[in-house]
Amino acid sequence: MADRHTWAAGPAEAERARSVLAAAWSCTVTADGGREELVAAHHVTADGRVLLHVPGDSALLAAAVCAPRGEPSAVLEFADVAPVPLRDRIRARLWLAGWFAAEDGRLLFRPTRIVLRRASGAGTVDLDEFRRAEPDPLATAEAALLTHLADAHPDAVERLTRLVAPGSLHGCVRVRPLAVDRHGLTLRVERRRGDGDVRLTFHTPADDVTQLTERMHVLLAQAARAHCPRALQRQRTDGDR
Repeated sequence: MADRHTWAAGPAEAERARSVLAAAWSCTVTADGGREELVAAHHVTADGRVLLHVPGDSALLAAAVCAPRGEPSAVLEFADVAPVPLRDRIRARLWLAGWFAAEDGRLLFRPTRIVLRRASGAGTVDLDEFRRAEPDPLATAEAALLTHLADAHPDAVERLTRLVAPGSLHGCVRVRPLAVDRHGLTLRVERRRGDGDVRLTFHTPADDVTQLTERMHVLLAQAARAHCPRALQRQRTDGDR
């Protein structure tokens, strides 16, 4: 089982759930009318309800229109997939159970139970907190930001490992950017056996991409002043030969 090393300061569960919804490109809907995969078909209202745009011949839409006792129940599943290629790209899964009804050719879904499963485990998200929460301000830009960091600045990712505890880098074969939010950057440490995640916390939250750039420069400046645990590891390995 892969271990996870997480540093403090991160989004609350309700905010994380709203961020998954904001960034997800597809979802799976399971109901009495069947199971359907929808792509680019959902929108979240300010109060946390989910609007689903479905084809006119959708079994889900027919089930909502013909439901004898009002709103039928359904479960929506969203996967939070890392934009950077990794051995395990699923960062979290989000399930919303509730009721839906037809409205102007769309489905209006009202969640009554929300479960978020992350590497650290699964937990129920408070409905009131979910309704009040907003997505992380970087959620919809995260994919482009991480892809650019991984592809154009692998040297910067390597330098950031100077801020990681040496024990977390034991057996490391590759480090890749896994996630970024307004609170910090998470790196995936891939090892020969199992993976681990380490979180680098910003000195203050970033509310937009411009602020994120400044926060990253601060981390890199801190890394420039730090010792390099990976280099020390290599020196010890070479010395043992």
